[in-house]
Amino acid sequence: MTSAEHLRVALAQVTYDGEEREGSVADRARGVAADLAARLAGEEVDLVVLPELWAVGAFRPRTWAERAESLDGPTSAAMADLARDTGALVHLGSILERDTDGALHNTSIVLTPTGERLATYRKIHRFAAGGLEGELLTGGEEVVVADLSTRTGATVRAGLSICYDMRFPELYRAQVAAGAELMVIPASWPRRRIGVWDLLLRARAVENQCAVVGVNAVGVDGRTPMGGRSAVIDAWGESVSTPMGGGEDEGEGAAAPTQVAVVDVDLAAVRDARESFPVLPDRRMSVVATPSPERRPGPS
Repeated sequence: MTSAEHLRVALAQVTYDGEEREGSVADRARGVAADLAARLAGEEVDLVVLPELWAVGAFRPRTWAERAESLDGPTSAAMADLARDTGALVHLGSILERDTDGALHNTSIVLTPTGERLATYRKIHRFAAGGLEGELLTGGEEVVVADLSTRTGATVRAGLSICYDMRFPELYRAQVAAGAELMVIPASWPRRRIGVWDLLLRARAVENQCAVVGVNAVGVDGRTPMGGRSAVIDAWGESVSTPMGGGEDEGEGAAAPTQVAVVDVDLAAVRDARESFPVLPDRRMSVVATPSPERRPGPS
């Protein structure tokens, strides 16, 4: 990598404004795709990232079974159009996937600029403490990284995860072990816990010496106001993006508007950080990865 190599990312902080519950998934997906294509005309971005479950609602679990879709369903079709319209990779946040056996998953999909599927990731950690996700969804079983290419030919390996996954740092260590230098995290993170969102984005960046792209929803999902505050964090834990609002001024029951921010992620800066302050080689996974049940605490 050279210092001139960047990944130009569009953070698509999509709102919940009622369309996701009043119309079909296909209508919602087509409407969002058309809106984003218009907003990004002429921007020449490399990657577009959307939030978690924006087409169906992350806090409407009782509607999930009827609104689930296949990997090639209407949301993917609409996002494939967006990829072709913008000439960019599209990380469509996540969909409510129904697999061939009928099981439901919270699944991220990354599409190429021609609309082909590049990678999929099924959310590993289900948010059982906050609702019915642990009961209704099947957790993923695979750590996923994907090689993302820019228009200028640079490539970065990105780790994929979703929202609640951020509370489990071992997942991100596994992504780093697989070569990740970038982490892409879509979410529907509530406003009442938005300080934790800010903190965990920075923590995952610092402890893994990675750039982190976090894209949250805004508006009100069911009765739950979303927090927004999508951001790009560098390997030192500093935000490199213009602060995005979370709808604080719209009131608890109002829909904050969709916002899009375009941010240049310096890919070389990750390598520079790792070389100038080499923390990762000091890991001792042979000691901490599999604690022995026979080990007893030493004297305090």
